Parts: sequence; structure tokens; C-alpha cells
Amino acid sequence: MRKSIFTIMIFLFGLTTITAQEEVYELRTYELEFFRSADVLNLYLKDALIPALNRQDINNIGVFEEASESLPRKIYVLIPYTNITLFQTSKDVLFNDAEYLEQSKSYMAASETVIPFNSYTTNLIKSSKGFPNIAKPTTKSEIFELRIYESHNEDALRRKVKMFDESEFGIFEDVGLPMVFFGSNIAGTQMPCLTYLLAFKDMEAHKEAWGKFGQHPEWNRITKLEEYANSMNDITRVFLKPLPYSQL
Repeated sequence: MRKSIFTIMIFLFGLTTITAQEEVYELRTYELEFFRSADVLNLYLKDALIPALNRQDINNIGVFEEASESLPRKIYVLIPYTNITLFQTSKDVLFNDAEYLEQSKSYMAASETVIPFNSYTTNLIKSSKGFPNIAKPTTKSEIFELRIYESHNEDALRRKVKMFDESEFGIFEDVGLPMVFFGSNIAGTQMPCLTYLLAFKDMEAHKEAWGKFGQHPEWNRITKLEEYANSMNDITRVFLKPLPYSQL
């Protein structure tokens, strides 16, 4: 009897550990070549990759382009995995998916002169305890704001993530800064850093919310705390707009 109870306890502990895992986000950035159509990439993402990932129960995949007219043009793809294991196995599953292989033929057979990019970068991000799951916008969002906060070392990044977990998420909710995802980067560019994405109805809503943020009493309190001093040394901000087939 004792052995059975012990076995059940071990099982429940393992189940709790699995369900408590952080989500993992793959953020791809395709830098497009000049004078090449992006059609073959867009068709691949829309008709082959996203449906195949959905069949793996990987949902809420976001696809964006930059809202500005800056060059070179870029396409951003956000793929949310429920855990790191799903990320690790997903690509093998793709190449055993007959429908994916059929739908991706034109992309896979495209020559170097047709593919609209030379390479893409991937940032891998794990969610934090303060914002553990991706949140699909509840209303139509025309503008998304991607933010990357760099820190000078790993401890500074740890302190900045803690600042979000313990205070900043509450401030964001109060002032109308709707978070889509948040996490610290495991691998990729600009390390060490954290990355998050916000969604807005339009630029007017963006301006109004950030205007309230700087005046929030909790923000003014935590910025004076020694624990969070010098926890961030650079910010990258990119405004994005969703492509028609984006799931966000």
C-alpha cells in the first residue's frame, strides 16, 4: 500500500513539474533581399508551416512586417511552444507530415534567386513566472510593439526580469499596455536580454498608454530601488503590423 501511494506521489510530482514548465517562444526574423518578391515565403508560412504547426497543437502563431518603410524589409514570425521539448521535436515532426511536405514543395524547390532571403535569425525566449503564457489580443490590433531590453550581464538581466515579475506587469495592466508575451532570451542576438510584445488598437492607444506609464506611482517607486539600479542598458523598439494570415 505504501509503495502504491509513493508511486502515485512521484507521478503527481512529475505531472506538476511538466505543467509548470515555462513556455518557449521562437522569434524568427527574415531579412528580405532587395528586388525579390516575398510571395514564396508568405505562401510557405500561410499554407504549409502554420497549418502543420497547428496540427502539432502549436497555435497563436504571429506573422508581422515592420510598420515603417525602412529597408531592408523584414518579416517576423513568432512561434509559441508550450515547453522546450515541443520546440526540440517539432522540426522532426514536420518532415514526417505528408500534408506539410506537399504544401511546402514550391518553397523547398525554390532556387537561390527566388528565395527572398539569404538567412534568418532565431531568438529563443522562455516565459517568466510573472507572465507564463502567451495572451492573444482580445480585440483587433493594428499595431504591435516589439521591445528588447539588453543588460550588461546575467545578474542585471535577472534583476530586470524580477522587476517585471513583481511590479511592472501590474503597472502595464493598470495603464492599458496589453502584453502578448514576455520572457528572457535563452539564445540568439543581443544577449543577455529580455523580449516582449505589446498589442494596440492603433498608435493613438499606444501613445495614451505609455503616457500614463511614466506617471504611475508604482513605477516611480520601483525606479528608486537600489535592487533594480543599472539592470538595463539598451532598448530596441520595433513597430509591427500583422500580415493577413497571422493568428495574432
